[in-house]
Amino acid sequence: MFPATQRTCTRLAIAVGAAAFLFSGAASAHPGHAAEGFSSGLTHPFGGLDHLLAMVAVGLWAMQQGGRAIYAVPGAFVTAMAAGFGLGLAGITLPFAETGILLSLLALGLAVALSLRPPLALAMLASAGFALCHGYAHALESGGAALAPYAAGMLLGTALLHGLGLFAARLANQGNLALLTRGAGAATAAIGLFLLVL
Repeated sequence: MFPATQRTCTRLAIAVGAAAFLFSGAASAHPGHAAEGFSSGLTHPFGGLDHLLAMVAVGLWAMQQGGRAIYAVPGAFVTAMAAGFGLGLAGITLPFAETGILLSLLALGLAVALSLRPPLALAMLASAGFALCHGYAHALESGGAALAPYAAGMLLGTALLHGLGLFAARLANQGNLALLTRGAGAATAAIGLFLLVL
């Protein structure tokens, strides 16, 4: 073990927990915000615990898989999230999107907790499927002007959360503390299950 790295990981875990608490005013990220532009879109993924945890989990899972998954899995999520946003704006109904969002917490959390390493195409497909639900939900609350800047900010905010997950998992790996990553996945899955049965 490396004491300095352990301290860094502990501080990072505290910072991530504090950020989740401060930025998530509710368990659901869908209180009906209007799209006010780039800054509104950028902060929106941080505004709900469901989105925040799912997007960080994508980064954690991608780092666990390593190789091309580090870029491909988050990339698939961001791309499909943009597609889901477009579906919502086009008025195309995506049934059970909210359930899909909560299932993403459960499934992605379990994938991290169990350190699953499926074929890359399957991991990308799973990531993209959940991202459609997240993007669609964002579109439903985007009633207002400046949709293009809002969407750009939302996608950047999503990528930042993926990056946070990647960084946290890498830091944990460097300190031989991969169990912290798996523990974060288990906590995410537990929250997803709780919200599903709530």
